[in-house]
Amino acid sequence: MSRARVARRIAAGAAYGGGGIGLVGAAAVGLLIAEVQLAKRQVGNHGRGVQVPSANGLYGRVFAERPATEVAESEPLRFAMLGDSTAAGQGVHRARQTPGALLASGLAAVAERPVELRNVALPGAMSDDLDRQVAEILSDPDWVPDVCVVMIGANDVTHRMPATRSVRHLSAAVRRLRTAGAEVVVGTCPDLGTIEPVNQPLRYLARRASRQLAAAQTIGTVEQGGRTVSLGDLLGPEFLANPRELFGPDNYHPSAEGYATAAMAVLPTLCASLGLWPEEERPDVSRREGFLPVARAAAQAAEEGGTEVTAAMPTGPRGPWALLKRRKRRRVATQDPTPLNI
Repeated sequence: MSRARVARRIAAGAAYGGGGIGLVGAAAVGLLIAEVQLAKRQVGNHGRGVQVPSANGLYGRVFAERPATEVAESEPLRFAMLGDSTAAGQGVHRARQTPGALLASGLAAVAERPVELRNVALPGAMSDDLDRQVAEILSDPDWVPDVCVVMIGANDVTHRMPATRSVRHLSAAVRRLRTAGAEVVVGTCPDLGTIEPVNQPLRYLARRASRQLAAAQTIGTVEQGGRTVSLGDLLGPEFLANPRELFGPDNYHPSAEGYATAAMAVLPTLCASLGLWPEEERPDVSRREGFLPVARAAAQAAEEGGTEVTAAMPTGPRGPWALLKRRKRRRVATQDPTPLNI
């Protein structure tokens, strides 16, 4: 069965309450037990309770301090990060190296206005923790985010959460955030087949499961009015070719350079969601952009990191359609946050 059809089935099951669709067949479980245990011993600690640097605070403070005549808007943009250890920034030691800080710095530079970041991501979190994280972000009626980035899914695969359940939780989170008025960008499940200590056949199954979930996440997110950016391939050839540079000391989480690579891919979509990124009138055919049924767009995006999928025409001969884009990446200087009482 094609990845597009599998993703469509998973998303439909998530939307309509279907039964769990596993990402790894039951017949393979016994074969993989030894491999899983070996991988767990070799990769670093990535569970709950792990300390990560706090990146909460204000970025682009210089724009807040400039005279009103020099800036279009000095009121901070409100930016929230949700998800798992990758969203939290586990694996680095400085706040400015975390994906939240990287994206907040980039957003401030593009918007030329300050950005206030609140990060509620939790190491070890699975998609069923998003309900709590969304509630935390929306608990302050005086602080409603303008835009949110969600990075989730790896722990769903490693803990064998049914894909329909995983996508159901993500879709509900995107819906709640969109209803509150926030733009939402989801960094889909990374390719776990690139983790160095993972051997065959687990590597192949981890890659297949990761990409199936990423495609289904894309369908669920786009149907709720969000955008997605595929992280799978970013943790694929680049990470596989440069494991010492792009993976952190635990051989599981990205290094500072790895997070920068992922942030460069997400930043253009983050800015575009707020109308801050120049949009071409037509998709760039030379970059293989275009309008596709959402399931096909999701499947293609899962194969190539940095690929954006967003809603387009509401219906078509084969259901909803989406716009697949391959935006040019942009690196920006990072900064430490100015602490705030939040």
